[in-house]
Amino acid sequence: MVSPDDAAIAIVGEDAVHRVEGLPGETAPVGLTLALGRLRALGASGLRVALPAPGHPLGLSGPPEFNARALEAEEAVICEGAALGLVPEVYEAGPEGDVHVEVVWHCLPVREAPAADVPSLGEAERELAEALRDATEVLTRLDVAGSGPVAEAAVAAYRARVDGAARSASMRGGGRATGGRGREVLAPGYPPRAVRVLELAQRVGMLVSLVSESGHGGAVSASEMVARGEALRPVERVARRAQVAAYNSVVVERGMR
Repeated sequence: MVSPDDAAIAIVGEDAVHRVEGLPGETAPVGLTLALGRLRALGASGLRVALPAPGHPLGLSGPPEFNARALEAEEAVICEGAALGLVPEVYEAGPEGDVHVEVVWHCLPVREAPAADVPSLGEAERELAEALRDATEVLTRLDVAGSGPVAEAAVAAYRARVDGAARSASMRGGGRATGGRGREVLAPGYPPRAVRVLELAQRVGMLVSLVSESGHGGAVSASEMVARGEALRPVERVARRAQVAAYNSVVVERGMR
């Protein structure tokens, strides 16, 4: 648990300002710190992340109106313990040369029901390793690794990452929520497995982006390009599921106690 002030600072990051619109009891948008405190007073005991995509309402529970807005934004936050959800709308403001980002979070009613398609951490870790192994075999066969130094380095890095994840999965013990070289990937209090899953999911997602953006690469025919897309789609889906599982693991574990 963290204070609303600390949570607001972490959420805003380098953005100029975040406001929450539609909060119960408020007639105008309010600052993020006040909104988080109000949500806690309304019964929210935690926040769950949703990362939906077309055909995949990952982390959502309805109603359709909320799901539609979340799908358009490709992300949302669900309040655990309060039937409310938040969908961000991002704006760029300011004169040329001094543009900054502002975010308005729209607070809307949600259905109190299990989130769609969110795996456990163990399931997510196994799925990531399997999907990445299968995709690497297909991409190597299509010679995507030969499409340029960036893609080649990415495929090699992710092969090594799978081996490292397998080794670390066999280890036990405590630890801070940090990834490689002490990089903090989650707030304090998350289990070490959540850190491993999130770090691997983020790396896998970056690999998908690198290969997708690598142009025609080694896929010199239309059929090979189709095959590459088919190989990457399930990997991207698994990576998003794993990220949601990692981000929501603390809230899920607290609810099981």
